[in-house]
Amino acid sequence: MSDNRVIRCGPFSRLYAGRLPLVMLLCLLASLLMTLAALSAGDVPLPLYQALWLLIHPDASSQSFILHELRLPRVALALLSGAGLGLAGLVMQLLVRNPLASPDTLGVTTGASVGALLWLSFFSFSWGSALMPVAAMAGATCAVGLVFILSGPRGLTPARLILTGVGVSAMAGAVVTFILVFSPLTTTFSAWVWLSGSVYAATWEKVRHLLAIDLAALLLWLFSLRYLSTLLLDDDLATGLGVRVHVMRALLLLGCVILSGGAIAMVGAMAFVGLIAPHLGRQIVRHGIFGQAFVTACCGGVMVVTADLLARTLFRPADLPAGIFVALVGAPFFLALLIRQRT
Repeated sequence: MSDNRVIRCGPFSRLYAGRLPLVMLLCLLASLLMTLAALSAGDVPLPLYQALWLLIHPDASSQSFILHELRLPRVALALLSGAGLGLAGLVMQLLVRNPLASPDTLGVTTGASVGALLWLSFFSFSWGSALMPVAAMAGATCAVGLVFILSGPRGLTPARLILTGVGVSAMAGAVVTFILVFSPLTTTFSAWVWLSGSVYAATWEKVRHLLAIDLAALLLWLFSLRYLSTLLLDDDLATGLGVRVHVMRALLLLGCVILSGGAIAMVGAMAFVGLIAPHLGRQIVRHGIFGQAFVTACCGGVMVVTADLLARTLFRPADLPAGIFVALVGAPFFLALLIRQRT
């Protein structure tokens, strides 16, 4: 017997699995518990109940200042960046029909790094760092465009696309090294921390900027994400069903570039989040784009929050980049996927 349910509201209808709301609720609760644990831990530890009380009822105490001005922006930035990278990876994997596709393997991460470092090294002294997200997204767009151009007429062939993305990533990595060599020492140190991926020195201004970028990408996806399931079919069949394949594919990829480019601009090159989170989301929710997207966003946010929590508590007083701990898990995961693809 089927466990599916249907929601109808006028012309709108949606089919979903009966257990999907429970799964989404559990993922949301897990994200909130991890957030509360990250807010409680630090050089000044707070009991969970006190952190929750101060979160709801802020006061003039030093604990409230630490919670609201130091830890909460950092956790919020980690959640938003992880969710954005996870969603971008999920859409890329479905759109390209390749489980190895992600902002890292398709050149988005290194392309955004080139754009951000060019701005940080040569333009931030005159124009400030406010436009660095725009530079990062421009670099990511150029990298993705170059990948599809070099892939040739059969650009969506999985092996061809991944190999081209790896090549573009290597080329962009060489450009990053070149920029670092000719940059001032202070800029090089800041760039190294940024390239490792870190939510250190997070501010509410960064959180607002990233939230605006994520909302822009989600608005772009508002009417195009529903066609993603159709785009998984053959292009001729999707066209026969009335879908403007090239337009929808371009809109979805543009949303991926905005999400991943904005996240990378704010927290640095946080590698492997866009690869691992979609796989976890699809393991939890087998069918349904919207359910998978929600769970993937939760998984990505929890990954970055957990990595940042480990980075700032395991080796105190040192505050390590969170990207190190993400890479420690992501690199073996990526190798396992490669071996599985070959077999």
